[in-house]
Amino acid sequence: MLSSEQENHHDYAMSLEDHLEELRFRLIRMIIGVAVGLVICLSLGSHIINFIQRPYFDAMHSLHSTEVGTGGSGQQVKYQLQTLAPADGLLSYMKISLVSGVLLSSPWVFYHIWMFIAAGLYPKEKKFVYKAAPASAVLFVCGALFFILAVAPLSLIFLVQFNDRVLGLKSAFAFSEYVSFVTTLTFIFGIAFQMPLAIFFLNKTGLVSLVSLQNSRKYVLFGIVIVAAMATPPDVISQLTLAGPLYLLYELGIIFCKFSKSEKMI
Repeated sequence: MLSSEQENHHDYAMSLEDHLEELRFRLIRMIIGVAVGLVICLSLGSHIINFIQRPYFDAMHSLHSTEVGTGGSGQQVKYQLQTLAPADGLLSYMKISLVSGVLLSSPWVFYHIWMFIAAGLYPKEKKFVYKAAPASAVLFVCGALFFILAVAPLSLIFLVQFNDRVLGLKSAFAFSEYVSFVTTLTFIFGIAFQMPLAIFFLNKTGLVSLVSLQNSRKYVLFGIVIVAAMATPPDVISQLTLAGPLYLLYELGIIFCKFSKSEKMI
């Protein structure tokens, strides 16, 4: 016999056609939001480029101990990134603007992602979604900024010094390759920082128990190390700076589950 909550969910259960229509509705609005973010970031592209180039200049400065400019106010840039093909600059500019547009519109995007998920949940479970949507956006932006501000400088310093001191090579990176490096890992760190919410969601929907989460720590740690090694460049700095926070976020997810359980019992 169905409970009142299950009967209510059954009454409002969506057909496959309804789910597809809901998906179309959410996708259109997400695309519009990203498009607005893209237009805004296109107008700020030069400032964004200066910002993401700073880790490279810091790495070169630490290696050669010389003052390096950022390209603004007529300063000479000693270690300039290079374009190797005629369209590299334009394509990289568009790529940076698109990634920045996604970051800018992430609250809107994550809101619609969670609203689509909420369409298939029980009314009680939907309460979690309204808290998860803004939290997802905050965690995504935090992950992206953590990479750009903390991880990228350390990784580049390690790689530049390895090239110079171990291989005897001069580091003169192509602008397009540098942009791909930064944008790819920005997304990876942003998505990786969703772990506490993913754990909390799995626990709240009854898919994974709190005991299972606690007993799986060593397997999760091993999996995180493997994922970090596959998702980052082959340098220890990048791997550790992704694996470490990921495991801490896993523990944070368990803490959220414990707090939610104790709060419910009071």
